[in-house]
Amino acid sequence: MTAVKTEAKAVVPPVDDEELAAGRASRPRGKRRLGPGKPIPLAFLIGPLLLLGVWAWGSAAGWIDDRVLTAPWTVVTTAWERWESGKLGPDLLVSTQRFALGLLFGVLAGLVLALVSGLSRWGEAIVDGPVQIKRSIPNLALLPLLLLWFGIDERMKIITIALGVLIPIYIHTHNGLRSIDGRYAELAETLRLKPAAFIGRVVLPGALPGFLLGMRFAVTSAWLSLVVVEQVNATSGIGYMMLLAGTYGQTDVIIVGLVLYALLGLASDAIVRLIQRRALTWRRTLED
Repeated sequence: MTAVKTEAKAVVPPVDDEELAAGRASRPRGKRRLGPGKPIPLAFLIGPLLLLGVWAWGSAAGWIDDRVLTAPWTVVTTAWERWESGKLGPDLLVSTQRFALGLLFGVLAGLVLALVSGLSRWGEAIVDGPVQIKRSIPNLALLPLLLLWFGIDERMKIITIALGVLIPIYIHTHNGLRSIDGRYAELAETLRLKPAAFIGRVVLPGALPGFLLGMRFAVTSAWLSLVVVEQVNATSGIGYMMLLAGTYGQTDVIIVGLVLYALLGLASDAIVRLIQRRALTWRRTLED
């Protein structure tokens, strides 16, 4: 006789939402849950504040030469003096306007291209290739051509920013569209939804997570593009202020411009993350 060995395979039963809720309720209070843990209020400020502390400590201890990196209190004083003299406000306003217009046009163009490519195979065949080509060409390489086409006025600057915004919006929105569960499309066909209703009720909500992720990359790309265009034949803006300060060796003014760019970028990302958290409350992720 031969012994027959049987292996028992563990079968994991499906867990529904009620069982998950019961499990969370019965979890011991002192036991840390798996994952990153509970959200920390204003967590996005902790890293920059630590960096600021190291900067201030190094400057106070004399480890950082003021000619290389101006002390933070000197930067604050310089920024306040320029604000009171009426020099900083107009430059800040011009930079913000360029950022907003470039972001607006880039988001609209990226959304339209993503919808055309994401909802149609022919659209993808026509649109995706040129977008991928632009993705591999940095905006800095396009500046000579954009200057030749549009001159040195505001159009060139806004178009350059929009081109930088278009790519992340397109990539992530397109990925969000193609990641929508096919069963929703089948349900829409069963309910005989019209194309407009299908886009409004299925496509846009399904692509929203990808779009908002693309927005985080887009705002960063917009500020990066703004830094470049404001130092090329500009007569106003934060970048122009920094370029002019470099000519006269004003390190403190240059650091003021860098800090402003950093603060504006941090604030923009925080706003998008807040919108992302509020708009996607229906998803339960490790972020919650």
